[in-house]
This record gives sequence, C-alpha cells and structure tokens, in this order.
Amino acid sequence: DTWYNTTTGAYAVYEDNPAYGDVYGNLYNWYTVDDDRGVCPLDWHVPSDEEYTILTDFLGGTSIAGGKMKEAGLSHWNSPNTGATNESCFTGVPSGYRYDNGNYYGMGLSGYFWSSTETSSSDAWYRKLNYNSSGVNRDYYPKSSGFSVRCVRD
Repeated sequence: DTWYNTTTGAYAVYEDNPAYGDVYGNLYNWYTVDDDRGVCPLDWHVPSDEEYTILTDFLGGTSIAGGKMKEAGLSHWNSPNTGATNESCFTGVPSGYRYDNGNYYGMGLSGYFWSSTETSSSDAWYRKLNYNSSGVNRDYYPKSSGFSVRCVRD
C-alpha cells in the first residue's frame, strides 16, 4: 500500500536486495522524474517521449533499435538476447520493474525506462527492451510503478 499510494519521488531495488542495485540500479516511480529534487545531475534530464523517439528513429526504427540499445551477451540478459549489439552505448540491462502493488517482475527478461512525458494524471510513457526481441516497445503505465531512469545531457 505504501508504494502504491506514494505520489512523491521514491525508489527501490529489485526484491529489496541491495546486491541487485550494484548491477541493475534502482527502480523509480515516475514521480521521481517530476520531483524538484532532481533524479539527474545538474545539466542533465530524463528524456521525453519525443527524445526517445528521436533516438529510436536514429537507430533505424523501433524494430531494430532495441538490439542496439541492449547490453550484448548473456551476463545479465536471459537467452537469446536477440539482436543485442549495444551499438548506441545505451547499455540497457534487464532490471525488470516494480508493479504499482509493490511486487517485482522481469529481471533478466526486460528493461523498462521512464520518459518524462505524462499521458494522463495517472500514467506516463516508457520504453521497454526485451530479451527475445531486437525491437523497442513504447507504451504507458501507471506512475506508481517502478522503472529504470536514464539521464541525458541538456
């Protein structure tokens, strides 16, 4: 209930295991993206939905951009890690996510990355990388969910 009802910036580590934080980083609710304290360093920001679209277009479109954004190999990704080359140096890892109910899912399978763009008062856009696809998915999800965050230079 605490995670679900939080409307201010919050983060967690997958399954509340600090060892996962060293490899996969934190999972942030979307409110962290919009928090005045700033999740990104000075002169950096969480990319907008449009900025993610510019990136995926530059990388050849959504059907192949995911592979170019994923860490290559099987150190962290489940097999087959389709199309993974990390040509973009994004080095996306499969940190999974935290449901808005507080449960965790998907480590090794998928990486979810918030954008700074809201779709409604309760949802925001994100991008998803999958172990079995070279594509990148665009969708929206409740802001109370926990996803990874990437920062880009202003």
